[in-house]
Amino acid sequence: MQRSLIAMTSITYAMKAKRLLNDKGIFCEIVRTPKNLGSGCGYSLSVKKDPREIVRILEQNSIPHKNILKG
Repeated sequence: MQRSLIAMTSITYAMKAKRLLNDKGIFCEIVRTPKNLGSGCGYSLSVKKDPREIVRILEQNSIPHKNILKG
């Protein structure tokens, strides 16, 4: 499966999201958002799982995010 990027609202929320997802056994990485893909804090989560599932988990845990950038 191709990697997807989920834009985050801040580096702090990106770190919280990474910790949450890792605790659930979902591997993800915090990466710089490519300048041509987004704006904002400049950090995204890079995930291999379905990004809609990741967004659902983030929303259930009140972790704000921006959008899915690719995938």
